[in-house]
Amino acid sequence: MRSAALLIDLAESYLFPAALRAAAAIGAADHLADGPRDVAALARATHVDAGSLYRVLRLLATRGLFDEVEHGTFRLTVAGDALRSDAPASVRAAILMITGPEMWLPAGELTRCVTEGGSVFESVFGKPFFEHFAQNPETTALFDDGMAEISRAEDGPSVAVCSFAPGSTVVDVGGGQGGLLREVLTAHPNVRGVLFDRPHVLPGHRLDVPATSGRWELAAGDFFESVPPGAETYVLKRILHDWEDEQCVTILRNCREAMAPGGRVLVVDSVLPTGNTPHQGKGLDLMMMASLVGQERTEAEFEELFRAAGLHLTRVILTETVPSVVEGVAAGD
Repeated sequence: MRSAALLIDLAESYLFPAALRAAAAIGAADHLADGPRDVAALARATHVDAGSLYRVLRLLATRGLFDEVEHGTFRLTVAGDALRSDAPASVRAAILMITGPEMWLPAGELTRCVTEGGSVFESVFGKPFFEHFAQNPETTALFDDGMAEISRAEDGPSVAVCSFAPGSTVVDVGGGQGGLLREVLTAHPNVRGVLFDRPHVLPGHRLDVPATSGRWELAAGDFFESVPPGAETYVLKRILHDWEDEQCVTILRNCREAMAPGGRVLVVDSVLPTGNTPHQGKGLDLMMMASLVGQERTEAEFEELFRAAGLHLTRVILTETVPSVVEGVAAGD
């Protein structure tokens, strides 16, 4: 009986992220920032049905994100605070991205991934992942904002475990809005940086702040073709997990060929533990399997990629958050 109850509970657990998405979509947390409100007033403020809203918040309250202080009246808790769009560490856009149709619908087809192999994204949406996003600007904007929010929690801890030589240059490959590079330049005032990404991504950068003034530049291109040459450090954060091994080797080899003598590559990604050890990356790996063509990897799998690209994996550095930093140098150095 215990097994049956556990399995039923697990099968129903998808309803929690569904409820979380609903609360994020209507901005429920924003309207509770100043204190408790009864559900009828909250429904009027968010233009939704009061009865349905109550049932959503009631479920979320079981996980401590909201608190029903008396029947029909809810307050936002400390645990749920990041659901506010204006919270310092807001993850509202990230929740909407993760639970959006581009991730949600393919995840529902995991059986096909297992039986047929590979991603089901193209069969669901008619185009591969990145082509679909390129033709849907609003979806792309939400994806970029969501990734920026996830990165915001990871960038500081990732930079904190790395050293950068004074006078050196760091290229943030596929760096999106440049949050990681901004952390590097802020923490290391004698380092210069290059944010490298696709032309339509770069205008959304967040590098233009006083702490980084005069020490950064933008470079547009395709990392499958080349990356800006001559830098001492090339950083790839949450890039390789999007792609198959052959494509990863191409990206790494381009970094290997571009870097200055004595340079290095830093891959910031989940490094999966072996065995039964829990890790957020093991769930994220299924998202990669369903929606993209990539995967999360173990240290041994990263070592194989590095070797094929002419790199030697020197160490894996744990951080205070989910990703680790995998460091590589030119083979023979």
